Amino acid sequence: MIFYGVRFYGRNNMPETGGVVVISNHQSHFDPPLIAAGLRRRLNFLARKSLFRFKPFAWLIDLLDAIPLDKEGIGFEGIKESLKRLRGGEMVLVFPEGERTWDGEIAPFLQGSLVLAQRSKAAILPVALNGCYDAWHRTKKLPRLWGNIRVIYGKPIPYTEFKEMNEEELRQLLEIKIAELFQTLKNKK
Repeated sequence: MIFYGVRFYGRNNMPETGGVVVISNHQSHFDPPLIAAGLRRRLNFLARKSLFRFKPFAWLIDLLDAIPLDKEGIGFEGIKESLKRLRGGEMVLVFPEGERTWDGEIAPFLQGSLVLAQRSKAAILPVALNGCYDAWHRTKKLPRLWGNIRVIYGKPIPYTEFKEMNEEELRQLLEIKIAELFQTLKNKK
């Protein structure tokens, strides 16, 4: 990552203890390890079960604590494992857009993408990335070897602040928070 001039902002916003659902926009395959690199705690993340079929990549994402999620079905096993880890005080990364961006911008969050936050009663840490799309967007087999990547960690949202919200209200709140963080990164060029 030394060729990308990676910069992290807001690293002091990370909760030191307790379960945390990390919610971020999704630009490239770089996203999970980059988000994890800026944190002082171990980060688990959800990955499509199909990504585990290619053995070298499966080894890598398993090393990064990936939790397989069956996107063809409902994904109960992945959700159950994620809840277990969150209730055990760990951090789990979720990309509520459901897939990598096609244009570098933030897509609407999918319905049901925030169920972990509501069911686990864990805090939410909003995160935004910028520059990962330019470095390795989804239509390219290999990444570019240079670029500027920025990651920003927002202020955590404790469960007490969203426990009365329904799923739609929480989704709207987080779409706004991630968009604000993303715009902050765009202004830091």
